[in-house]
Amino acid sequence: MGLGSLILTAIAALLIFGPKKLPQLGKAAGDTLREFKQATKGLADDEKMKKNDDK
Repeated sequence: MGLGSLILTAIAALLIFGPKKLPQLGKAAGDTLREFKQATKGLADDEKMKKNDDK
């Protein structure tokens, strides 16, 4: 994605959701991403432990 695409996306989001809703949506997206990373990290840790137990 280039700079122009990011600016166009930001303007579209501002028009669709409005300036009051954007911070809430950003926080929700950040929370979701954080939970996803924690879940995948937990899965990776489980796989490492399983491989170490097999040796």
